[in-house]
Amino acid sequence: MMTTQKNKIIAITGPTATGKTEFAIKLASELDTEIISADSRLVYKGFDIASAKPTIGEMRGIKHHLIDIVEPEVDYSVANFYDDAKVVIDGLLKKGKTPIVVGGTGLYFRILLEDFDLPRVKPDFSLRAELDKKDAKALHDMLMKLDEKSAQKIHFNNKVKIIRALEVCIKTGKPMSEVAGKKEHEFDVKWIGLNYKDRKKLYKRIEDRVDEMLEKGLVDETKGLLKKHGRINNFINTIGYKEMLEYIDGITGLDEAVDELKKNSRRYAKRQISWFKRNQNIEWIEK
Repeated sequence: MMTTQKNKIIAITGPTATGKTEFAIKLASELDTEIISADSRLVYKGFDIASAKPTIGEMRGIKHHLIDIVEPEVDYSVANFYDDAKVVIDGLLKKGKTPIVVGGTGLYFRILLEDFDLPRVKPDFSLRAELDKKDAKALHDMLMKLDEKSAQKIHFNNKVKIIRALEVCIKTGKPMSEVAGKKEHEFDVKWIGLNYKDRKKLYKRIEDRVDEMLEKGLVDETKGLLKKHGRINNFINTIGYKEMLEYIDGITGLDEAVDELKKNSRRYAKRQISWFKRNQNIEWIEK
């Protein structure tokens, strides 16, 4: 498929706490266009403070898509994101607008704007429930036998990803690493990455943001979500909530929980940087 000016897209990415949302909003205002969020936690209703979800005021009248679209109980997959984002992008392109995709979830960008194609295997919830009875190590060992290549890329404690890979193997009879393939580029993408030249400045910004989250009421938000939804996976595995839950449960003190949140956020930023640095098309703006 040939790309033309008609399918021009701007992608803004980079590690957490680098000002991507603010940058995208300013650009969208200048270009008279709309924003598509590429963040795996912003899709969930109620995940506000921990995900640094932009407020109505912060959006400055710019329409944002794929924010607050599903309840936390929903297993919103990468394939769901691709389908939903494509609908929005196609609609904007037909209006002659340049869509802006912004966020930090690397796999979302890869499936939507790069040449990676995910296997289209529908969820088998009975199979997932059966697999979930096993511990993470047993599942990882099983995946090593069925799809060693995928197993080497997935952390042995990440049950969700391990179960998905096993599901694909079992349903297709092939390793997920073989089922997932390449696709043609659909869009002409202008890639922009935001980061700090000095890693210490990034980490300081992350720590300041965590402090801001506490001031805004992260503990109360966590308690509210716990009361409303219980200990569902999407909630307890989200950075910000999982650390506050340890404090709420009396496992740690608040200071210790906050320190753990800062540490986990720094680690997440480091993983994001490693992921996006592999994309040679990104033009980096370093502060």
